[in-house]
Amino acid sequence: MGKFPYLKKAGEAGFRDSQVIKAHEIIHPWDGESQISGIGLIGAPLSKPSISLSGASQTPGVIRQMFSTLSTYAIEQETDLAEETITDFGDVEMHLTDIPASHDRIYETLTSVLKDQPGLVPIVLGGDHSISYPSIRAFSENRRKVGIIQFDAHHDLRNREDGGTGNGTPFRALIEEGVISGDQLIQIGIRNFSNSQPYHQYGKDHGVTIYTMKDVREQRLTDILHQSIQQLKAHVDFIYVSLDMDVLDQAFAPGCPAIGPGGMTSDDLLEGIEMLAKEPMVKGMDIVEIDPTVDFRNMTSKLAAFIILTFMLHRG
Repeated sequence: MGKFPYLKKAGEAGFRDSQVIKAHEIIHPWDGESQISGIGLIGAPLSKPSISLSGASQTPGVIRQMFSTLSTYAIEQETDLAEETITDFGDVEMHLTDIPASHDRIYETLTSVLKDQPGLVPIVLGGDHSISYPSIRAFSENRRKVGIIQFDAHHDLRNREDGGTGNGTPFRALIEEGVISGDQLIQIGIRNFSNSQPYHQYGKDHGVTIYTMKDVREQRLTDILHQSIQQLKAHVDFIYVSLDMDVLDQAFAPGCPAIGPGGMTSDDLLEGIEMLAKEPMVKGMDIVEIDPTVDFRNMTSKLAAFIILTFMLHRG
């Protein structure tokens, strides 16, 4: 800092290596005017609608911090992202007590941003999975017909009579309100002892394509994704990826409120993200259901940051 050579900005890495560029250095706040063509981050720090106690409202900030623990260099591809840019649009300000009002704010913000930034590929940082409901509404209305690839241990097709619109209801709400039809939704990673028969039946009755973890184990995830993309391409204009981190086995995502055994490995998921990044129809993503207050050494948030960099690396 000028004439004080040993002072550094608060929050910067404790050790600075002149030969290493950290990933947080390629993340820049939106200047309020520029047209962005590429990846942008938007935080949706909402966790009040979670049916289990969750600190997921803290996640967008923690994921941003985790970029400082990763470098920009992908050794496997011998590619450096140092000259790339991720634009950070900041966080949607939530209402203190009113959940529907918070959903409205997410919807209105995403609507405005998508209209203003037609070249943007947004990655929405949740928050619990309820944020997918307003996010996908905004996408559907601004970028025409949307197909959804949902990574999740749960269907998230719960009824809304028992508790309103929460983190278990986003896709039920989207179907009931006519934002999507069931054949626009593909669910991957649905797990034993994590759902009920009525919700499984609801999905089948409404034409939702459901791949369980047994399907993922018996088929390559990339084969499932190839089939899913081809299926959606036939009748949608773009694809939105909704990534609930509890699709991962509890060993790989200890920071999820609904952790459980029998899920994906991080390698499986990263291979799937690589494939989706290469698909031009994929125009948006959300990452949800991380609770930093129960995580171990921020493992789950760091994986989320790694996923974003992997998506960017293979986006081309």
